[in-house]
Amino acid sequence: GPAHSAGALFGDGGTGGRGGSGGFAFTGAGGVGGAGGNAGMIGNGGEGGAGGDAVFLGSLSSDGGHGGNAGLVGNGGNGGNRGDGTTGTGDVGGGGAGGLLFGQPGINGSP
Repeated sequence: GPAHSAGALFGDGGTGGRGGSGGFAFTGAGGVGGAGGNAGMIGNGGEGGAGGDAVFLGSLSSDGGHGGNAGLVGNGGNGGNRGDGTTGTGDVGGGGAGGLLFGQPGINGSP
């Protein structure tokens, strides 16, 4: 998944989600793990969701949701995990909720 994001002061950045695995004979593309959320002054960033695994030939799986960014105090929410692709794409992971006091929610995973 994407790199661990930086923390600010006392907060820790969220960990990036793991990437999804390729499908049969590596012809399917696994989803990308979501990026971890950015930390606030005290709160921690949310963890990125895992990318979905590709299952069948030529299938694509969607990306995990990005972790929410923490605000001044609250922690960012974790990004949702992606669904596994079958013949099409799995459902995208939802972005994590933002923390209290100016926290920003994470963006949804890409389809």
